[in-house]
Amino acid sequence: MKFKTFYLILFILLLLHVSCKRETDFDPNAPDALTTNRDTLANPSDDFFAYANGGWFKRNPIPETERSNGIFRTIQDTINNQIKSICEKSAAANADKGTNKQKIGDFYASGMDTISINKLGISPLKSELAKIDAIKDVSSLLNSIAYLHTIGASPAYGFYVGQDDKISTKYALFFSQGGLGMGNRDYYFNTDKETVTIRTEYVKHLEAMSKLMGNDEVNSKKNALVIMKLETELAKNSRKLEALRDPIKNYNKMSVAQFKSATPNIAWDKLLPVMNIKNSDSVIVGQPEFYKALDKTIKTYSIEDWKTYLKWDLVNSYASYLGADIEKQNFYFYSTVMSGVKKQKPRWKRVVEQTDGSLGELVGQVYVDEYLPKGTKEKLLEIGNNIRDVYAERIKKLDWMSEATKVKALHKLSKIVMKVGYPDKWKDMSSVIIDKGVYCANVMSVNKWSYNYMSTKYGKPVDRTEWGMFPQTYNAYYNPSNNEICVPACNIIVPGFEGRMPDDAVLYGIIGGSTFGHEITHGFDDQGSQYDEKGNLNNWWTADDLKKFKEKTKAIVAQYSKYEALPGKFVNGDATQGENIADLGGVVMGYEAFKKTPQYKTNKKIAKLSPDQRYFLAYGYAWMVNIKPEALGQQLLTDVHAPAKFRINGPLSNIPEFYKTFTIKEGSKMFIAEKDRVVIW
Repeated sequence: MKFKTFYLILFILLLLHVSCKRETDFDPNAPDALTTNRDTLANPSDDFFAYANGGWFKRNPIPETERSNGIFRTIQDTINNQIKSICEKSAAANADKGTNKQKIGDFYASGMDTISINKLGISPLKSELAKIDAIKDVSSLLNSIAYLHTIGASPAYGFYVGQDDKISTKYALFFSQGGLGMGNRDYYFNTDKETVTIRTEYVKHLEAMSKLMGNDEVNSKKNALVIMKLETELAKNSRKLEALRDPIKNYNKMSVAQFKSATPNIAWDKLLPVMNIKNSDSVIVGQPEFYKALDKTIKTYSIEDWKTYLKWDLVNSYASYLGADIEKQNFYFYSTVMSGVKKQKPRWKRVVEQTDGSLGELVGQVYVDEYLPKGTKEKLLEIGNNIRDVYAERIKKLDWMSEATKVKALHKLSKIVMKVGYPDKWKDMSSVIIDKGVYCANVMSVNKWSYNYMSTKYGKPVDRTEWGMFPQTYNAYYNPSNNEICVPACNIIVPGFEGRMPDDAVLYGIIGGSTFGHEITHGFDDQGSQYDEKGNLNNWWTADDLKKFKEKTKAIVAQYSKYEALPGKFVNGDATQGENIADLGGVVMGYEAFKKTPQYKTNKKIAKLSPDQRYFLAYGYAWMVNIKPEALGQQLLTDVHAPAKFRINGPLSNIPEFYKTFTIKEGSKMFIAEKDRVVIW
């Protein structure tokens, strides 16, 4: 995934529509973002990230309401304002019950009704909490855990229905590690000062939440310790972030009977129907050791302890939609303590983002009609196909890959499906009931629909036309099981070029390189390369070529592992290698495609910048993200993407043309000896 947190594509389409100008009509005297974003006091050969973006950072400090600031935040603000307009118009329309506008408007209105929300407090969860209180034994405990998964909570473990990695035409049942309130196992064990502080604050947070749930001080302290102890037990048997990236080691297929035999205290054959799964024959267990430990934990902890944990998990899952006291306490720990965000966003923005998150499928239909220009899909496909063409040329010229493997790589490349702009068909959300009543109930209604939509896929043919993102989502992805990339329409936004067409250096540095090139490369990174053209986990490499490829991936792991993001804290080269490979492949492919444009061939300068300078600055613009230290520390522990600084400096340090363009010499901080530079695709 591109993680334009973590991508770029929305605004260019708007520009194409609004101005209808050709690249040759570009006005060289217009304000130029690539020029004004720079910090000319920074040395590009030491830190290109600071040179390309430092000027913008100086003028735009990170707001108290945000964990970061930069191109993603700027574009998301544009999208949020557009969605706000959709929500407000829908709320004022008094549309007929069951229509998209009614659902959007009433969902938004219920979220903005803070008087009712605060009056209700925690009561919207009263019936669900009562079900937990009714647990009497292990059987009812397990049934309750299974049920909570169907309403948007996620206690004890992880579960989803997705394509079988080895049989991409079939849906499979996936069980994974989970159940951690802090999300990542390392928060429970790392001994650095920052993590110890977070762990201490987490226990305080658990105690505070218990009080807000109606418990006295003595019981709240006890509950906090119980939850922390139970979660630590789950974390102890969880794999590290980097270990979760191996698709083979995390693919352990077994019959339901075998799964039950491995975990004798958990009757999966009885739980799966509770989870709306019928006629199941097999499961894929990501981390078998986690489930063996969970099986013991079910009996090790008392029923009362488990009830305490389940209540916490439920309230934690819905804290943002409850009364102000709970919402603020939730914000304090997860945003202030963990990410350094001091102040909540305005209420309208929080509710707009939740409306989009819950009803994005409906919002997207209005968004496409009202905000997207015609020709969006066509222009995106044009850029994407140009990137694919140069990718094929690069593969053919590789000096480390045999002809036999090249044939298969080219075949896989040719079969990559490009989903761009917006889907041709939308998901049917007609069964979702939304009204102006209880905000939390509306969120739960959508969560139930989402779970049911996922669970009922099991046993049906795989729908390869389905989208995993909305057209208004500023992101993109590669799905190895479908051998497809998805680039939503809004990725075309390029701030600073409003009302006019960006030049090709900008188009190919951002949309070409950091989006299409990046996502296509995911089909050939350390994970994606293990899937064939049909999306099956199936080795298509010769033994010698695979050995050479792994040596190259080891080199990129070593390169990024040396980057110190915070004092004493380094990038996890293993966990981030897939994204780092994609970044390197993306910027190279974007550059190769840009070289075929008239702008490059004529060596035309714009804003006194050469085509090469503009291209590399545009790539730097694609990752213009300034992040708070607390949020950066969290990213290092939990994210498979390297920090933005190294998504720029890392790949560019391997590109000879970059060295020539910005005079990178031996002794410069970005210099890597030619023999040590990483070249993969």
